[in-house]
Amino acid sequence: MQRSQQRADTPPAHVVVIGGGISGLAAAHRLVAAGVRVTLLEATDRLGGKLMTGEVAGVQVDLGAESMLARRPEAVALAEAVGLADRLQPPATATASLWTRGALRPLPKGHVMGVPGAPAVLGQVLSPEGLARIAEERDLTPTPVGDDVAVGAYVADRLGREVVDRLVEPLLGGVYAGDAYRISMRAAVPQLFEAVQEGGPLLEAVRRIQERAAARQRTGPVFQGLDGGIGTLPAAVADAVRTGGGEILTATPVLGLTRTESGWAVRTEARTVAADGIVLATPAWSAATLLAAESPAASAELSGVEYASMALVTLAFRRADVEAHEALRGRSGFLVPPVDGHTVKASTFSSNKWRWVADAAPDLFVLRTSVGRYGEEEHIHREDGELVALSQRDLAAATGLTARPVDTEVTRWIGGLPQYPVGHLARVARIRDEVAGLPALRVCGAVYDGVGIPACVASAHRAADEIVRDLTGRITGVETGETTGEITATPTRVRGTGSEAGQ
Repeated sequence: MQRSQQRADTPPAHVVVIGGGISGLAAAHRLVAAGVRVTLLEATDRLGGKLMTGEVAGVQVDLGAESMLARRPEAVALAEAVGLADRLQPPATATASLWTRGALRPLPKGHVMGVPGAPAVLGQVLSPEGLARIAEERDLTPTPVGDDVAVGAYVADRLGREVVDRLVEPLLGGVYAGDAYRISMRAAVPQLFEAVQEGGPLLEAVRRIQERAAARQRTGPVFQGLDGGIGTLPAAVADAVRTGGGEILTATPVLGLTRTESGWAVRTEARTVAADGIVLATPAWSAATLLAAESPAASAELSGVEYASMALVTLAFRRADVEAHEALRGRSGFLVPPVDGHTVKASTFSSNKWRWVADAAPDLFVLRTSVGRYGEEEHIHREDGELVALSQRDLAAATGLTARPVDTEVTRWIGGLPQYPVGHLARVARIRDEVAGLPALRVCGAVYDGVGIPACVASAHRAADEIVRDLTGRITGVETGETTGEITATPTRVRGTGSEAGQ
């Protein structure tokens, strides 16, 4: 009875979340729901990280991520939890193309991240020589995968480089802005890694994946967007955090972390915040800096994570100038194999893909292109006008569209996507092992468990849940200690005692 009363009277633990991207916001939301007092600190003057909306020709559009995988539940569930269920909207069309060999060609179906289950689907993409090379796979000796292997290297060894260069590269590049010959299969396409470990030809491994997916009978859209843009999700999550009692401060960079007898001291320019726990939801380079003193080994591992930068060029045209071009009808956009040598790596026809964009501007046609990937950062430093001109040049070659846009917007994402090279998951495991030695501190974000929105939300939930378990265990230790005279053995700040600067 005495312990129950003590728990009821104990102030909630205080957790500081560092980083206001979707991972940090999702962690804060999870912690508030668990009854934890939360302060979120974001270095820039806005929330959302790579989720951001803006305007082109007066139309609100996404200037960062534009959709979320719906076959994973975490991101959609978060949107529903913060009141956006009625704004969820699947793509109006998912008919994508490949711009390769001088033409827009249908994106083949029946593949796993570009790796086919049957050569027949690649007839318009590969040369006769490329198709013949796939047919040789059954006679090849097995290719060992070990603990990890690069997607491109393995697929090229089994099926030939054409499959990688014409199909795997543009699809993986659309997710990671990376080089398929460096990207870890275990980290980026885990279901394929598991299947090839079972042995047998690669084509059969892909077919096994497809059969298992069919057996699960998944229904509903593969992707979801939001009316008004995915970039509206962070504000909704932030509102829910504030409603739950959380504090959110922007333009508040964290300058240092120090362990104290009672928890953590989080130093900013204006004040030092006392915390019982910390969720570190920042890019790798920032996390490395903040952990340098308290966990040099984790800091060193984080310092080794590389990033790719890219630019998005959003263009609005008069719809009347677009309607004559058959290539722009009905398609959601196109991907571009880097081997073809074009500047643009992909284009999304937003007015076709998202009903809310078309409804907001029926007289306009909005599309966007992406430029740059790992190893091609020089494009990012071009002037806006040059990036627009390069995009228009490639659009004209791909679709025939030569009209002048009525408005454009260039958005640069410097260090936008962490790279997942071979051995990435082993690096992540080492980081987490080192961080686990720190009291009530966890890391989350795109660096660790996947770059998509659902993966970031899942990473945030994992970090938040582990913090809650850690703090709960320490609180239980305090209460037990109080009844046995051992309170000095357990940090009292966990129970909210003592003062906090700026409280």
